[in-house]
Formats: sequence, structure tokens, C-alpha cells
Amino acid sequence: MNESIPNSCHTALLIIDVINDLEFDGGELLLPAACRMAVKIAKLKARATAAGIPVIYVNDNFGKWRSDFRCLVNHCLEPGVRGREIARLLHPGEDDYFVLKLRHSGFYASALDVLLQALGARTLILTGLAGNLCVLYTANDAYMRGYQLIVPGDCTASNSSTANRQALRQMRQHLKASTLPSPEIDLTGLAGGSPLP
Repeated sequence: MNESIPNSCHTALLIIDVINDLEFDGGELLLPAACRMAVKIAKLKARATAAGIPVIYVNDNFGKWRSDFRCLVNHCLEPGVRGREIARLLHPGEDDYFVLKLRHSGFYASALDVLLQALGARTLILTGLAGNLCVLYTANDAYMRGYQLIVPGDCTASNSSTANRQALRQMRQHLKASTLPSPEIDLTGLAGGSPLP
């Protein structure tokens, strides 16, 4: 792949904060839902890649300012790390993009918007952790920038199923997001610029 020329596509898949060791208070509560979510995202990612939709990992650096994304991936794949299975399932590929974020929103003080403009993306599929925090904040900032949103209901996880449902409802009602289950998303159509369902 020529790294100076990004893929051009109407749609981009964002995978938020899944490269995560989950070694924090409450991480053990999030783990079961996050593992179920990771299986769904892995299938969605494979379909997106086959459809020519670029994949962007939007990930926290977890306060490790001297690390980089590959360092985070390697850390999360170490034996005994709580989030290891998720990182294994969602290991970034060579052609995937990544943006390190500083706060809850993937857009805050990051290069995400510049990358999306270079890709020509106007529709974003948001997935990842946590549905009621970083996914919600990123969706809010995306909406304010005029992006169309899809947040597959089976591809986010939060500390509780109630919090996740509430976040999805808020994104549906206030951000005009589609929250169809991931198998129902027409990725081939979206790659070609078809309108949201």
C-alpha cells in the first residue's frame, strides 16, 4: 500500500478504544460484553475491508505519552492482560489507519477529521468502547461536523447493558444515527455512496 495516498471511500469504519488492557476498576464488569462486541466488530471489519471501506482505529493512549499505537497493541496482547482476547480478535491489519486520541472524543485535538476528509468519508460507522462515553462523545462531535452516523447496536459495549441502551437511544434520537445490527448494514452500498437506511 502507498501510505501517502489514502483509500477513497464515502464511508469509514471507526473502531474506538478496543486496544485496551481493561486493567481498571470496573474492567472486569465490562469484559463479558466487550468480548461479545469484539466478535461482532471482527465480522463487520472483515466485511468492510472486503467492500473497500477504510478502517480507522481511534484509540486512547491511556496516559502513556511516550508510547505509540503499536506499543499499545503489543502490551494488550501480553499473557495475563484482561483485554488480551479483544485485542487478539481486533488486531489491526497493515492497511488499517489509526489515530491516537487525547480525551473521550476521537475528534478532540486529533487528526481524525483531516484523515476523514482525505478519505472522502461522509458516513461513519462507529463501534467500540464504551458506548456511553467515547463512542457517544465521538458521535456527538461527528454529528456537529455534518457526518452521517451508523452505530451498530451490537458493536458497542458499556459498563452496563442499561447504559449502552440509553446511549444508543440518545444517538438515534439526537444525532440521527442508525443503530441497525451489524449484519443488516449494506456495506457495499455504503461504500458506493448509497444513503443511510
